[in-house]
Amino acid sequence: MLTPQQVNQYHEKGYVTATERLPADVVDDIKEAHNRLLAKHPEFYHYCPNLLGYDTWYLAIARTPYILDCVEQVLGPDIALWNASFFAKPANGGHATPWHQDGEYWPIRPLATCTVWIAIDAATPENGCLKVIPGSHTDRKLRQHHTNTATNLTLSQELDTSEYNEADAVAIALEPGEISLHDVYLLHGSDANHSTESRRGMTLRFMPTTSVYDRALATRISEEKSLVNHSERTLFLMRGADPSGLNDFRIRQ
Repeated sequence: MLTPQQVNQYHEKGYVTATERLPADVVDDIKEAHNRLLAKHPEFYHYCPNLLGYDTWYLAIARTPYILDCVEQVLGPDIALWNASFFAKPANGGHATPWHQDGEYWPIRPLATCTVWIAIDAATPENGCLKVIPGSHTDRKLRQHHTNTATNLTLSQELDTSEYNEADAVAIALEPGEISLHDVYLLHGSDANHSTESRRGMTLRFMPTTSVYDRALATRISEEKSLVNHSERTLFLMRGADPSGLNDFRIRQ
């Protein structure tokens, strides 16, 4: 599990790298699953926003006890998985991810999510590892974003440059199988991959079930910002119960 110092870092800085890593054979299984996905859906070459909509095999990774232990330490005992995605940056041209906050996209109220980021390849500053601005989550506010429709970006919602100072950024370098966790309000992004090494990463999105996944809000966000519509995501209760009593766990995709 996370040490007390690591839990404190997550709450104070908005991110942390876990101590343990996934075994090499599990990382290889994820690579094989991703290859299966691309064989059927080459349109997800750079980014797949909804892995579980195409292969529920990824639930086995989300149910890894160590991952759930870490998430429980920062979110509490009642946890649902609402999404899994894959960011792939091929060598010599992998797309950048603009500076943003995850909460700009997501229909969860009160807004609360922990993202688990799993390195499938080594993630380095040279091949476009995740960059974060420590402590930028502490005011618990969404900052001003705008739409950037450039074709060499994985996401379209970008923070206004007045909202952050990139000189404050910290790079999260990870070895294959290593895991980082970050808060829904944390400012983060990543550069394009101009190196000769691939950089693939899988994300798991967990929410506390004291919050509610608002499907009507998901549709409004999609329509207003021309984003992927998250209204039909299946919520999977991973631990505990649903204290809100309002979350819909009906299987969709």
